[in-house]
Amino acid sequence: MTTSNGDTPGYLELQDGSIFRGKLFGSRESTDGEVVFNTGMVGYVESLTDPSYRGQILTFTYPLIGNYGVCDRELFESGNVQVKGAVVSSLSEQCSHWEAVSSLDEFLGNEGITGIEGVDTRALTKHLRQKGTMLGRIVREDDDIGPFNVEDPSLKDLVSEVSPDKVRVTKGEGPRIALIDCGAKRSIERSLLERGCSVINVPYDHPFTDLEYDGVLISNGPGDPMMCRKTIANVKRLMEMDDPPPMAGICLGNQIMALAAGGSTYKLPFGHRSQNQPCKDLVTGRCVITSQNHGYAVETSSLPDGWREWYRNLNDSTVEGIRHETLPFMAVQFHPEASPGPTDASGFFDTFLEVVSNDR
Repeated sequence: MTTSNGDTPGYLELQDGSIFRGKLFGSRESTDGEVVFNTGMVGYVESLTDPSYRGQILTFTYPLIGNYGVCDRELFESGNVQVKGAVVSSLSEQCSHWEAVSSLDEFLGNEGITGIEGVDTRALTKHLRQKGTMLGRIVREDDDIGPFNVEDPSLKDLVSEVSPDKVRVTKGEGPRIALIDCGAKRSIERSLLERGCSVINVPYDHPFTDLEYDGVLISNGPGDPMMCRKTIANVKRLMEMDDPPPMAGICLGNQIMALAAGGSTYKLPFGHRSQNQPCKDLVTGRCVITSQNHGYAVETSSLPDGWREWYRNLNDSTVEGIRHETLPFMAVQFHPEASPGPTDASGFFDTFLEVVSNDR
């Protein structure tokens, strides 16, 4: 029962039967999805609005969430909250920031999203690291919702839910970059605009038959990359042109490019969702600390002739970037635009745009 201070008893139930109890906030209605965790210390607004979290219940491992509230939509990575739910250890009931327009509780309530606080997020995260990411549901104590029956979002074409339905152009003085929007974070487009590009934002299934562009960038996005069949087919067609355009990918875009080239992907046990992932450039030997949000990776041994591994994760040796040896194709698994996180890898955009300029 909801009390005057908003206390609503509830619990997080995982598909293996594990229960983590707490109090609901936000919309305070039962919800379900794939339970994942993010070990970043900042950026809860950016994470909650990141389309790559579509269909997921996001656990924040940092113990205090909501202390600076929610500022205006400048920090949003999309037009609305994308997660199915949020799990926190301690929720700040009061926020302290001169630009804050609402508390996190009010914000999620207005967005129709449920959170649960008071959860032992350390124990939950250790459980997910040991057992792997799994389905779960946030339940009100007074709800009778029956046996555990949660749809796996990975079996859905989540990209079609977050991709735009029409082309949008933002003009600049520089090269024209077609951004295949599979659920693109706004900061990716900002990174291109800051470098003077004209950005042609296109739907995930756009055939590219009526566009004039100098380069193609495939964005991040949610779900299993194998579900992006239309995007993979279109990218494959572009790669096989007699004079292919310079192409780059970020996160899901990295996986799509690998699949289009004939490679394969696989699901990680619990994914990389943080702002402190060290990655090594195998060409220069330089290490960069990166922001990441993905649950799938490219299989190294599947890369066809002509392709090579570009970046490698120094924690688990997974592929963090691929590049073609002769053609203008490159991609990274991490997020060079950061937001939130370190900007060590922002030079990826400059590397790509240099290739675009040389190709014009």
